[in-house]
Amino acid sequence: MKSENTQPAVLQRLNGKSVVLFDGVCNLCNGAVDFIIRRDTKHKFMFASLQSEAGQELLDFYGLPKDSYESMVLLKGGKLYQKSTAALEIAADLPGGWSLLRIFKGVPAPLRNAVYSFIATNRYRFFGQKETCRLPTPNERARFLG
Repeated sequence: MKSENTQPAVLQRLNGKSVVLFDGVCNLCNGAVDFIIRRDTKHKFMFASLQSEAGQELLDFYGLPKDSYESMVLLKGGKLYQKSTAALEIAADLPGGWSLLRIFKGVPAPLRNAVYSFIATNRYRFFGQKETCRLPTPNERARFLG
C-alpha cells in the first residue's frame, strides 16, 4: 500500500463504508452485487467494478494487478480482503443469518481459496459474461463509486 499522502480521493469519500470491487462483466459477480444490495439495508457497502476508473485507482493504490480480475476485493476498515475471506467478511456484515457463514473462517484459507479460485477461473464458462460493465440503476447509483 502506498503512503497516506497519495491516498485516492475515492477513499476519502467513503464515510466509514466498505467497498466491494467486482468484475463488472461477470454474470456471477453482478449477481453477487445484486444479492448484497438487496440485503444491505443499512447501506454499509459501496461498489465499483474492477475495470472502472475508481476500481483501477484502488487496485493501483493497494498494489494489486490492474488487469487480472480473479477475485472479488473488499476494503473494510482500512483492511483489504480477497477471495473467500472477502466473501465471508461481506456475509458477516449482512443482516439475518448470513453472518453464520463466518463459521467457514475455521476452514484453512488455502482450502477455501482453492474452491474460490476454481469457481473464479471458470466463472465465465459456468455463468457467462456481459459485453460491457454493469451499469447501476438510478436507485443504486449513489452506492457506486466513480
